[in-house]
Amino acid sequence: MRLTRTVALAAAALLAAAPAFAQDPSPVGLWKNIDDVSGKPKALIRITEENGALQGKIEKLFRGPTEEQNPVCDKCTDARKDKPIVGMVIVSGLKKDGSEYNGGEILDPNNGKVYKSKLEIADGGKKLKVRGYIGFPMLGRSQTWERQE
Repeated sequence: MRLTRTVALAAAALLAAAPAFAQDPSPVGLWKNIDDVSGKPKALIRITEENGALQGKIEKLFRGPTEEQNPVCDKCTDARKDKPIVGMVIVSGLKKDGSEYNGGEILDPNNGKVYKSKLEIADGGKKLKVRGYIGFPMLGRSQTWERQE
């Protein structure tokens, strides 16, 4: 009886302490990019972290049957020019700053432009608010990505 009570008290103490060990959700993982204009999925992007900085690589594109299934970034002006979009790093250099990740950049393969970027985890880690902008965050576009894992 005494052992049962001790086990019960220990279990209660662990459950009470669990929130202290809880961590903020991480943006690391697989995300479905939802187009901010059409509302349709565009790509699956895998976000990884290396040396404290995030990077995102396209793993899959959602293309219509009449669209090129393996397009290249013909509008890119950097080393990514004419490289396949699948496998391309489009998000780089984002570092945690409070509840956001910022200080990085994002490439829009549709127009080849590179923008400053920031992101924020939302909905308990199920969504990612991604913003690309020129100069100030007010001058840009936002997308919400959905976690896939």
